[in-house]
Amino acid sequence: MTEKTDTGRNESFRDSISTIDKEGHRAWIYAQKPKGKLYNARTVTSIFYLIAFFTIPFIKINGNPLFLANIVKGKFILFSMVFWPQDFFLFGLGMLIFILFVVLFTVVFGRVFCGWACPQTIFMEMVFRRIEYWIEGDGTHQKALNKGPWNRDKIIKKISKHTIFMLVAFLIANTFLSYIIGIDELFRIVQDPISSHIGGFISIWLFTGVFYFIFAIFREQACLVVCPYGRLQGVLLDKNSIVVAYDYIRGELRGKFKKNETRTVGDCIDCDQCVKVCPTGIDIRNGTQLECVNCTACIDACDHMMESVGLPKGLIRYDSENGIINKQKLKITPRLIAYSCVLLVLIGLESFLIISRSDVDVSIIRARGLLYQEQPDSIHVSNIYNIKLENKTRTNMPVQLKLESANGEIKLIGKEGLEVAGENHAQGEFFIILDKRTIKARKTKLKVGIYSADKKIKTIETSFFGPVSK
Repeated sequence: MTEKTDTGRNESFRDSISTIDKEGHRAWIYAQKPKGKLYNARTVTSIFYLIAFFTIPFIKINGNPLFLANIVKGKFILFSMVFWPQDFFLFGLGMLIFILFVVLFTVVFGRVFCGWACPQTIFMEMVFRRIEYWIEGDGTHQKALNKGPWNRDKIIKKISKHTIFMLVAFLIANTFLSYIIGIDELFRIVQDPISSHIGGFISIWLFTGVFYFIFAIFREQACLVVCPYGRLQGVLLDKNSIVVAYDYIRGELRGKFKKNETRTVGDCIDCDQCVKVCPTGIDIRNGTQLECVNCTACIDACDHMMESVGLPKGLIRYDSENGIINKQKLKITPRLIAYSCVLLVLIGLESFLIISRSDVDVSIIRARGLLYQEQPDSIHVSNIYNIKLENKTRTNMPVQLKLESANGEIKLIGKEGLEVAGENHAQGEFFIILDKRTIKARKTKLKVGIYSADKKIKTIETSFFGPVSK
């Protein structure tokens, strides 16, 4: 049964997916190569994106990579700042801010991220699809080639295309792995014998296979089936959100263009160019759809056709539903204000936590099950403590302990000093010794200063148990 909206447009397209035919088989997309101002702008953006993607692993600041996400070791580096599992709450808060930013951005600008910044779109449309255009030709040529016999020309083109696809996937896999284990470790895997890094060798080829499958076979299905972002549009978008939209008020009713005619129908000339260039195979004239990734290929194609027949451009454009119906500009809604306020608060909190974060984590715990110990002079008493240190820097760090809130002595057990290696942890035991004549309560609060090279790192509070002086 065909459904219609209050504007009278046919809504039956929502009952099916553009890449599945009536028999339930996959309908392969043969997208024509886009061209136009927006496509050129996306090309420039993609070039900067790809340069950043392939060069960031080589950038180091103070010996640390600019970015690293070593999930296996629980080590994360962002802008050369090292985060360990103890800092996971910062990472979690950062992810919450990112998700909220995506929500806020989508509420206002729709799926602009998908079309302009998503790695899937950039690699698919700006790398792999371009290789395909270069070797096999435009969409119509690709379709004809696939339907044709396996002759010498077809075999050469198919082998060439998939060989290059595999090489590019191998390059992406190595770069992706360098974001996880670091570029130095990746070079060791490449240079050393395979037997020395079997796990790393398997990971490289596993990632290569995954990326080859995604970009050579799975393609747009990653956006339609796997990525939840398209389905989130239903709850994130409203009538004021900016999306790639077809101006159906101006465009309908559709009619073929005739030379020197006086146009008595809508401006849409029903050329289907917007459908032919779409990488997900949809007809944008049906309205906003989960398959649309806002790549703007349809805008360029429509503008070119409008220019060719002497009609105003912008029949398909970035606009909102209210913008098309009522010719309204973007409105600042209460929801937009609320999201923005929450986002600013979270960004402020995250910034404060990162700035105030210490390079060394220290915990001091009084030994359980032990009371105070009388010293041989019968004047002093002691408590024993355990100390754990986590060095987040790359340099070795000598540590000194100083008692700050009382007159007393700190004495290490079994060692003369504490030192924690770079990006490592250390632990030890020590006594705090106090004159029992100065103890006024059974439980005394103490402050221990943690110093390195005479620079105070932080202050730790702990408790001291002792006899109450009479």
